[in-house]
Amino acid sequence: MPCTNTISEILKLKGSHVWSISPESTVFEAIKMMAEKDVGALLVTEGNKLLGLVTERDYTRKIALKGRSSKEVKVRGILSERLVAVSPAHKVEDCMRLMTENRVRHLPVLEAGIIQGLVSIGDLVNSIISEQDTTIHQLQTYISGHPA
Repeated sequence: MPCTNTISEILKLKGSHVWSISPESTVFEAIKMMAEKDVGALLVTEGNKLLGLVTERDYTRKIALKGRSSKEVKVRGILSERLVAVSPAHKVEDCMRLMTENRVRHLPVLEAGIIQGLVSIGDLVNSIISEQDTTIHQLQTYISGHPA
């Protein structure tokens, strides 16, 4: 059964606030912010312009495994510039497909070039589970003949 939820519905539930960081900040500042905010990715912005995304995975692969210093390297040096972005109207199922095809775990949400939010693979999975739970409950109610 296809998921019919949209990204807009996810943002209504989780909120559209996103954490961002300057490309001139250090990688250490970025990972510290991720830890404080309990997130796995930050949007990299300059003014209102989205430049890219920096993730825990970027830190692990581009700093830790290469023996580089997170206190010296700037976010600009490790950010992922090739962004896969979606709009609030995108269906959750389509976003899952995009994430799988592009091997990403976060999707910036843009509308007319303006940042609306950020969704993670966890957000999408939770949305699918919630929709399936609702469907199961409705079917059980229908089968048992008891009103909800």
